[in-house]
Amino acid sequence: MTADENTATGAGQDVARYDDGGEVPFAGYATLAAVFAAGTSGFALLARRRGVRLPERVPPWDVLLLGTAAYKASRLLVRNKVTSFARAPFTRRAGQGESNEVLDEPRGSGLRRAVGDLPSCPFRVSAWAAGTLVCSYAAAPRLTRLVCGGFGAVTVSDWLQYAWIWTQRTEEG
Repeated sequence: MTADENTATGAGQDVARYDDGGEVPFAGYATLAAVFAAGTSGFALLARRRGVRLPERVPPWDVLLLGTAAYKASRLLVRNKVTSFARAPFTRRAGQGESNEVLDEPRGSGLRRAVGDLPSCPFRVSAWAAGTLVCSYAAAPRLTRLVCGGFGAVTVSDWLQYAWIWTQRTEEG
């Protein structure tokens, strides 16, 4: 086994070589994972104490609605200029994306870097958004459907905006 294979399997315990690109904030990632687990566990305990009855099943339409809302919430939190105030302590502006979205990259080291990794990627934030929405759905399905419907409406609006832009560009040649 090579040194790299040895490290990749954990046998070498050399976490500094994990990504060859620099320091990986494992302690920060572990803290974030613990926060997520504590949040969902805390919700489950509170829901049980309050007698919240979980749905026996989640209809496909609600899964689609929750997914659309998680998608849109993550894009708004990660790529929107207006929400940059929340990301700024942990990220820095790296560039301009499509359709007036912004691109941020994490800054700092340790926990600050780990937290910065989260809001610099909509895929990472979508897991947290989905977790929050699922907990909300379990406790207040009607309210959550309404909120998800709002995010869904914004998503459909975005698609229509892109369709309009595409139509204009096609007509202009």
